[in-house]
Amino acid sequence: MKRFFGAWILVLFSALSAKAVTTAPEDLKDPYFGEALYYALQGDWFDAIARLDTELAQHHGVDEPERDSLHYHVNQAEFDVGDFELAYRMHRRAGRAITAVIEGNVEETVRNEAVFRLARIYFQKDQPSNAQYAIERIHGSVPQEIQHDLDSLRGQIFMANGRFSEAARVLGELLDAKDLQGFATYNLGIALIKDGQEVQGRQYLDRAGQTDGPEVLTQAITDKANLVLGSKLLEEKKYEEAKGVLDRVRLSGPFSNRALLASGWADAFQGRFDRALVPWSILVKREVTDASVQEAMLAVPYAYGRLSVYSKAAVMYGHALENFDREVEKLGASIESIHEGHFLKALVREELKQDAEWVVKLRRLPRTPETYYLLDLLASHDFQESLKNYLDLEQLRKKLETWEGDLNAFEEIIDQRRAYYQPLLPGIDHEFRRLDSQMRLRLEQRDRIEQRLQAMLVVPRPDYLATATERIISEQIASLEGQFTRQGTPLPEDVGRRIERLRGVLHWNIYTAYDHRFTEAHKHLRELNREIAILRERYDSFVRTRQAATQSYEGFEDVIRQQRLLIGQTRERVGSLMEYQGHMLEGMAINELTLRRERLEEFRLKARFAMADSYDRATRAQMRVGGSP
Repeated sequence: MKRFFGAWILVLFSALSAKAVTTAPEDLKDPYFGEALYYALQGDWFDAIARLDTELAQHHGVDEPERDSLHYHVNQAEFDVGDFELAYRMHRRAGRAITAVIEGNVEETVRNEAVFRLARIYFQKDQPSNAQYAIERIHGSVPQEIQHDLDSLRGQIFMANGRFSEAARVLGELLDAKDLQGFATYNLGIALIKDGQEVQGRQYLDRAGQTDGPEVLTQAITDKANLVLGSKLLEEKKYEEAKGVLDRVRLSGPFSNRALLASGWADAFQGRFDRALVPWSILVKREVTDASVQEAMLAVPYAYGRLSVYSKAAVMYGHALENFDREVEKLGASIESIHEGHFLKALVREELKQDAEWVVKLRRLPRTPETYYLLDLLASHDFQESLKNYLDLEQLRKKLETWEGDLNAFEEIIDQRRAYYQPLLPGIDHEFRRLDSQMRLRLEQRDRIEQRLQAMLVVPRPDYLATATERIISEQIASLEGQFTRQGTPLPEDVGRRIERLRGVLHWNIYTAYDHRFTEAHKHLRELNREIAILRERYDSFVRTRQAATQSYEGFEDVIRQQRLLIGQTRERVGSLMEYQGHMLEGMAINELTLRRERLEEFRLKARFAMADSYDRATRAQMRVGGSP
């Protein structure tokens, strides 16, 4: 009875409050946030946290966060990263993330939801006083979707702090909540009993035991309420009432074995052994590794003995003894299997985790322990937390191996890039230098032309715009005139007039066409600028491509070396933590199996003596029937 009654704090909506609230917004605007939610919905909390952390860091690092697509979901993202860390059991980081939201300038409903999540973190960390302090900071309006969860959490925290009357008041307001059907009634009964209101508490336990609902959790809490109340009545020797309550437990539920055993004892304590045989006979046909079934194996022949059917009792004691011998041997092999490390190897098999009953299916693997004996242990909070830590470490170990392999792949890619680009770069650089010198020369010429045109806006210089033909003609006229001057003879008058006429015509053409030529020069300069802009773009593109080619294989050696060193150090740390955590799991399993073996050895001893006694009684009864003296 005490082991059921003492676990009241673990039952209060633990399944409902432990999960992370992972919902996608209806209008998702940030695909990277959606990717994090995708991993979270798959239960891959490590990748979800890594991606969301990265996205939040980039969002907070931009100059104008309101232009980032995450801006539309930043409040939910801040909440979700805390939820993801909480689901991954990173309670300290989750608390910091949610506290940052609380201390920010946010709306009242947003702040209250953040305080609710922080209080839940403290409660799950078994810090009820901190949880109480946090939840008392909630004032004002609360989001409607968390109202029942908030009230249920408040009731849990009150109970954890021994404030049972306040817990009863809060839980009493949740009796009509359909999403908490059965749970509120059950825990209200427990709170009232702990508060000293025994009669009212039993009434609510009885009411919880009669809750009807199709949900698996509702049916389970109904069975739990009946088992707790029935066991308490049985302990108080109220056998008839206990019998009625225990018989309400479903025969297919998780508490059916213990209920059948207790129901049989309720009849046996009243001397009705024939009626006690009904539930016990059902029970002995079930899985032999269950503790209630093993106890029933002794209870059934005991009942037959009390009914004076000694021969059948002796046979059944013998059958029980055979089962106990076999199970004791099996437990010894299981302990040896754990010592050899097969248990931990079986726990990390990926194909098992695809099935909801993977824990039970461990027993089908070769050289693994008899896990039916470990079901209670595997379902316990301490073992589950230790197991989750071990599996997370195993997942991290595999990721580190993958990352180390990725570094090898990166090095191979870099080597291939180097082998491809290095032979090409000398020839490309030589040609580039030649083209670069030509480009620089042409750019200098263009700049001089632009400077002259700018100067001509102030001081016109028509001679600058003379065509090539006009320049040649001008040179020819000057050469013809120079021939006469070099010979020392005066220039004939008619020749001089012709030369002046030619020079005048030339100057006339140059000066009269100056405005048109000046306009055309600017037009051609603009066309040249466009061509130079294209040339510059190609030049810059080549420079960028050249830099990208070299940067694709240069400068990575130190980074890869540092990452490889960091991964190696982390692998060593993960390995030591896995070894420590594995020893802890193995120790817990071995201790559980050892206790079960000691209990079976005790049962075996009782069965041996009871079998001998039953044979003696059967022999004496047969002798009396046969008329022996």
